[in-house]
Amino acid sequence: MTRRVLIQLDCDPQPGTFDAIVAVDAGADVLLRHGNVTPDAVPALVHGAMFTRGPADLRHTAIFVGGSDVAAAEAVAARVRATFFGTVRVGVLVDPAGANTTAAATVVAVARQVPGGAAGRALVLGGTGPVGRRVARLLAQRGLAVHVASRSQARAEEAARAIRTELAAADVMALEWPGTVAAGGPAAAA
Repeated sequence: MTRRVLIQLDCDPQPGTFDAIVAVDAGADVLLRHGNVTPDAVPALVHGAMFTRGPADLRHTAIFVGGSDVAAAEAVAARVRATFFGTVRVGVLVDPAGANTTAAATVVAVARQVPGGAAGRALVLGGTGPVGRRVARLLAQRGLAVHVASRSQARAEEAARAIRTELAAADVMALEWPGTVAAGGPAAAA
């Protein structure tokens, strides 16, 4: 029986134990953890995953890219994808700071509560952080007009611009939010 191998590429000095425990609980038979991973280190690690098994067994190998620095993890993930060729590839999951899984779960939960997508509009408080940016991007991909809110207009503009660059047809605008909601309401995180 071929064992399931997960290769954890973490951009932090020490690979996260949270991610390792989740991997083990999800059924990885072998977990290979690497810390301080940079894009330059990726080809050798990926080639080790690609060339040690036959084509039928590659489906039992996967790469997880994580860490607390979202930009660094995305750069590593881009290098992972660029290292593959043809059909010689393994599965890849990218979830720096848990941002992708948290954002996806948030969008699914919101979709269940707001039938029809709130008339095609969304406001994402905290839209400049790792989770907020991904929530805004996922909502824009669904065709909603999205306002990315932050206490800083400059950060909101940068986040909205980045999403519009990724998704040319996206209707994403920046909004400076003072950090509170209606009188007597709870403080809003931005």
